[in-house]
Amino acid sequence: MSTTTTTSGGGLRGWARDLGMGVRFAVGGGREGWIRTLLTALGVGLGVTLLLAASTIPAIQAHRTERRLAATPTEADGPLAPSASTLVVADLRTQFRDRPLTGRMLRPDGPAAPAPPGVAALPKPGEMVLSPALREFLAEPGNALLRQRLPFRDTGTIGPAGLAGPAELKYYLGSATLSTDNGGVRVAGFGAERKSEPLDPQLLMLVIVGCVVLLMPVAIFIATAVRFGGERRDRRLAALRLIGADARMARRTAAGEALFGAVCGVLVGAALFLVGRQFVGGITIWDTNAFPSDLTPNPLLAALIVLVVPLAAVVVTLLALRRVAIEPLGVVRSGAGRRRRLWWRLPFPLGGLALLLANGGTSGAQSVVNPFLIAGGATLFLLGVTLLLPWIVDAVVGLFRGGPVPWQLAVRRLQLSGGAAARAVSGITVAVAGAIALQLLFSAIQGDFMKITGQDSKRAQLEVSLPTHDVATIRKMTREYQRTPGVRGVIAAIDTTASRPGPLRKGEPFIPSTSVTVGDCASLSELAHTGPCKDGDVFIVRDHTGQVDDSYIRQTARPGAAVDFAWPDRTGQPPRPRLWTIPKDARAIESRPDPMGMPSFGLFATPGALDTALLDEPQARAMIKIDPRFPDAVEHARNTAARIDPLTSVHALQNMERDAQYASVRTGLLVASTATLALIAASMLVTMVEQLRERRRLLSVLVAFGTRRATLAWSVLWQTAVPVALGLVLSVAGGAGLGLALLRMAGKSTVDWSVIWPLVAAGSGLVLVVTLLSLPPLWRMMRPDGLRTE
Repeated sequence: MSTTTTTSGGGLRGWARDLGMGVRFAVGGGREGWIRTLLTALGVGLGVTLLLAASTIPAIQAHRTERRLAATPTEADGPLAPSASTLVVADLRTQFRDRPLTGRMLRPDGPAAPAPPGVAALPKPGEMVLSPALREFLAEPGNALLRQRLPFRDTGTIGPAGLAGPAELKYYLGSATLSTDNGGVRVAGFGAERKSEPLDPQLLMLVIVGCVVLLMPVAIFIATAVRFGGERRDRRLAALRLIGADARMARRTAAGEALFGAVCGVLVGAALFLVGRQFVGGITIWDTNAFPSDLTPNPLLAALIVLVVPLAAVVVTLLALRRVAIEPLGVVRSGAGRRRRLWWRLPFPLGGLALLLANGGTSGAQSVVNPFLIAGGATLFLLGVTLLLPWIVDAVVGLFRGGPVPWQLAVRRLQLSGGAAARAVSGITVAVAGAIALQLLFSAIQGDFMKITGQDSKRAQLEVSLPTHDVATIRKMTREYQRTPGVRGVIAAIDTTASRPGPLRKGEPFIPSTSVTVGDCASLSELAHTGPCKDGDVFIVRDHTGQVDDSYIRQTARPGAAVDFAWPDRTGQPPRPRLWTIPKDARAIESRPDPMGMPSFGLFATPGALDTALLDEPQARAMIKIDPRFPDAVEHARNTAARIDPLTSVHALQNMERDAQYASVRTGLLVASTATLALIAASMLVTMVEQLRERRRLLSVLVAFGTRRATLAWSVLWQTAVPVALGLVLSVAGGAGLGLALLRMAGKSTVDWSVIWPLVAAGSGLVLVVTLLSLPPLWRMMRPDGLRTE
């Protein structure tokens, strides 16, 4: 009678009592109970850690952007006059073996000139202040070439306020000669306004789907972790039924046990996050890094995680026990039972596709992207993939008969508890399916965000621009590059402008002018079809591309005509003429795109025909041919540029140019996917160890009866391989379906199926590595002491 009275409680008091009993079971369940709770807490904790890290992404981006803008010179509305509180700045950008370096040259106009954020005092001429990462990078043994490029005296350190991240390679260089005439800009301070551009609809869709794809495996693993130790828990609940508890009380008790494990998991996850945050400064993923203080979770998202994870643990446990008949004399779960039904699983992926397609297209600039439809559709679809996996595993393994002993052991185990095997690989299945969909979308839309530059990297590999107008320095550049190790050719030219002498004529909007290029025959032949050429020749180059009106060239550059190289000075007074007569034997030739893809036109002259001292405001350009067999040839070329003038810019020629927004989204997804992949690997290892622990006694019994350890090891491998193979097949089908829906939304019809197989191989490799790591625990669990019970 008393038992009936005990089990009849309902409402909130009954829930609280039963949940509390479950918590007591988790706390006082002995060694096995603590191990089970520890594994659950570890599994949930790993998921919570990644969720908390994901909630910090907005803060990381905001802090990095704020520091970058704070260190940017403030743009003035017009030219500034020199004063005690102004300074002249110029950007210095270079690379060293694909590592970008950000630099800035500074020259104060007076004692009150402001210093950049993170810099205590402006460096003097010949001095530089460095970021800690650049100082360490310079000190590395293999970076002697970089030390030659930056031979200045190290006098200070850039603080965190002046760095986007702790691994940023940045420096400030003091100068005594920098001015607005040789590449500098006068500013009154630092701090730029944020200019936000709306995200392209296709990229917005990519970001939304990427967030769902990356977070779904985390949610699935948390749901799997709260069900650790399910079989032993159900046997305990059967014992609870034996002393008078009803089925509802037993289920609520199990929910209380899961609730305690989930709460412990939240605490473990918070602790792992706080500890891991201290080491994040030393981690760089896809050239992205952050300070520990940047990892500040969004308060609302953090509170949501703390509340939802324990609640989800209770809901998942109650739903899982609906298929388990917990009776006083045992647990009815290993019999034939009713088969899994398909009809209620299919609406999830189909409904997800319907929501995605309901958003409409995203290919136009004015397209509307509904984040709720896209996120909800992708979530439902991937949830449907998860729900289909247990049904597929049960349906397929039910067809298997016979075979070797390891195969039979594995198949029988899967036939009895295919749901547990499916849960173990559901995370990798969803991750691969989502990755396939994202890659199909990436491969289809990347052409919209890639621009063909027209540059020919076979004819030249580097483009060099010299800021000086000094002809002697320009000639020095050519000589220096010809002596640089690893340089097998230099296309060097001096550019200026020539106009027709005399006043403006009636009907002319401006005096006709044309460009003038001075270079040796080898260089000029790369810019036009010169034919036979010798020093002293002059050419008149016509533009055949239609980009330039040839009439202005004909009015200015004519054999026997005079041209004027003088430019108006800043006073507005007419300049002193710099006249030169074009030789009468100057030949007309056709232009040719240079290695940069730009057509050249106008007046071409060799040094023997035109004295460069006549040129006013000449500019130098050079394109460098690199010997690919010479080690660090590009770095030697960059060192030459820095030695000639630190303001010399060196750019690598590339055939394609990537949109900045697209590159940012791609980098963000790669960073997040790397973290998710690490979580999936850790979660699978924890899940496999937990499943082996559940079967420890069974494995020990089989060994005691003479079963070979190798046979059991192969059976465990088959138990993993079969669900993984079925999961990957499902992930290919599901990923292709989701990808095709996304392509239809993006207005794309071309599908690159080749992107699927590397992802399948990566998923298989990850499972193989995790399985191999689980073998040592397997050998230990096959010892006879596994028969011991408490």
